[in-house]
Amino acid sequence: LSPQFYCMTLRMSIDCNGCYQKIRRALLQMQELESHLIDRKHGRVSVWGAFSPQDVAIKIRKRTNRRVEILELREAAGPGG
Repeated sequence: LSPQFYCMTLRMSIDCNGCYQKIRRALLQMQELESHLIDRKHGRVSVWGAFSPQDVAIKIRKRTNRRVEILELREAAGPGG
């Protein structure tokens, strides 16, 4: 049984280049994520992959030391699906 494939949008404050890099590094370290997109202008981070949304949000929060707010969560078709 593989985890469900999700597309999740998070709201985070990305005020500076350092914050952006920190968030990016945290995302790149997470194997369960298929891909991610960081929208600096609107302070949004979107991630795709087969993961448990709660765990990913907590992981990002721990690694970046910032408040993470889940704005949207929807099930997506898996890779090749």
